[in-house]
Amino acid sequence: MAGEPQDDCLFCKIVARQIPATIVRETETTLAFRDINPQAPTHVLVVPKAHYKNAAELAEAAPALAADVLAETRAVADEEKLESYRTVFNTGSGAGQTVWHAHAHVLGGRGLEWPPG
Repeated sequence: MAGEPQDDCLFCKIVARQIPATIVRETETTLAFRDINPQAPTHVLVVPKAHYKNAAELAEAAPALAADVLAETRAVADEEKLESYRTVFNTGSGAGQTVWHAHAHVLGGRGLEWPPG
């Protein structure tokens, strides 16, 4: 069921502190932690604590929570002292999503050319 923790979800396990992560920020509704395979000097993931499979499902089912996630990307960038940064939501395997729990990537600390990949 959307919103409920999933036993087989890596990010649900990180939120529940069953798997360790380097946490950089936490709010009542979100958790931000460093990506274990960083693609930039700063690469932080911001996840809603509730489980939604991707950004589209999150936006449709819980728009206020989606806004919380987006606001936290800004807070992470501010704390990391990033003048410029990219926020990325991969939705679907064709876009590179590999963990089926909505999450935003906050990338910065180097030039980020466009278009990516």
